Amino acid sequence: MGVNEELRALGHVVDRLADKYPTVPREHIEEIVQQEHRSLDTGRVRDYVPILVEHAAKDRLNR
Repeated sequence: MGVNEELRALGHVVDRLADKYPTVPREHIEEIVQQEHRSLDTGRVRDYVPILVEHAAKDRLNR
C-alpha cells in the first residue's frame, strides 16, 4: 500500500467512525485516528495499518 492509498483509507476510517459516533466531534475522531496512525508509523508492512487504526480508534471511542 502506497502512502496516498494509506491516507485515503484513513480518511475513510474517519468517515466510518464519524457515522458510527455522530455525537463525537469529527475533529476528536480525526485526532484519535492520527494518534493511532502515528503509533503504527514505524512498521514496514503497511497493508493492514488502516484496519488496525480503525480498531484501536473504536476501542478508544467506546471507553
